[in-house]
Amino acid sequence: MRPRLGSLGLGSFRSQIIVLTACVTAFAMALLTLVLQLLLADLTRRNVDALLEDRADAVASSAVATSTGDRLVVPDADLDAGVVVYDDQGRQVTGTATRGLQREYDALGTTDRREYRDIDDEIRLIAEPFATDSGSRGVVVVSERLAPYEQAERYALIVSLVTGLLATGAAAAIAAWVTTRALRPVGVLATTAAEWSEHDLARRFDLGPPTNEITSLAATLDTLLDKVSMAISSEQRLTSELAHELRTPLTAVQGTADLVLMREELPVSAREDLEEISVAARRMAATIETLLELARSDVTLLAAASCSLVEVVDEVVCSLSAGRGSFAVDIDDDRVGAPRDLVLRAVAPVVENAARFARATVTVTSSTADGHGVRLLIADDGPGIPEGLDDIFEPGTTSGSGAGLGLAIARRVARSVGGELELTSRNPTVFTVRLPSA
Repeated sequence: MRPRLGSLGLGSFRSQIIVLTACVTAFAMALLTLVLQLLLADLTRRNVDALLEDRADAVASSAVATSTGDRLVVPDADLDAGVVVYDDQGRQVTGTATRGLQREYDALGTTDRREYRDIDDEIRLIAEPFATDSGSRGVVVVSERLAPYEQAERYALIVSLVTGLLATGAAAAIAAWVTTRALRPVGVLATTAAEWSEHDLARRFDLGPPTNEITSLAATLDTLLDKVSMAISSEQRLTSELAHELRTPLTAVQGTADLVLMREELPVSAREDLEEISVAARRMAATIETLLELARSDVTLLAAASCSLVEVVDEVVCSLSAGRGSFAVDIDDDRVGAPRDLVLRAVAPVVENAARFARATVTVTSSTADGHGVRLLIADDGPGIPEGLDDIFEPGTTSGSGAGLGLAIARRVARSVGGELELTSRNPTVFTVRLPSA
């Protein structure tokens, strides 16, 4: 299964490129640092060995030149610190061993071949056998401290790490700069397309034939906008036609029910049934009017219209207050940037739903949502919404009587004017209607 973009939690595509570039650069610099350290360590060892060999050869040459007969003689001037000369019996002839290493020197003084030995990775020894012209044999043991070389390696490691960090940071910065410039047109296209899909379905980019990635994306977005426009137009046309066809027979049903209810001789059971039919017919008529209003609404008219939130809420509360418990209303006199009828149809089903399930009180409050809109909070003291009921905004979903269209249509109306309807709390039940400010 192919992973989705952003499934690794790296956010935008730009962030993914930057992180990937930084990771690749960091890995490359770490690998380069490792290789450099290995090469430097090998080079250091070769240089130390060469230095030891040169010092041992110099002492051996001096001994060969100055020795006579069976006695080995080495001038003091040629003896540096840490240089010791042994005869063929392993006896120390001259020189001073490095402090604490006399035993290691003596062990190497009897060797018959060139031999190297490391002491705690701090000192390296070399034993160099030699023979004089008179046939006398001896061994030169020379030491060299490794601390200066190891310090140089540490400095090289620090420089490599700092360089790697700087290179990684520079690569990430360059990647950020490049991706920002490269993806800026894509972001503009996406934002513009989203805005057009909400407010102006007739506009298109029209950048010509797809000659590069940007024009190809623009052509794809134009195609998508065409499909969105066609889908919305088809939905609006279908909604309008269905609502129009249903409104006439529904009006006849409601009118007939009201006329029959005017008869005084009706039995009680028949009157109750007719009253239920009349109420259901009115509810269906309000739903159909909402659908027609949505289908007929023009984007430019929606943007230009405004209404008073107080007047809308007052009308909704007045229509529901009879026999529906008490309402506690505390809202600001904000202006909503949407037609009054649509705001009414977005708020009324939510308040009606709260009044239906409230035990005693429905609370309606409002606040300004960070200066970008108005929030209307509708709460009730009812039993709350069960945890298993997650699709309350889906058409047909209801926890009581009715067709389960009220909240679904209310959310659709709120979204059509640039707002939203959300369930903020289940127990107590709180719905939040977000509407654009005028």
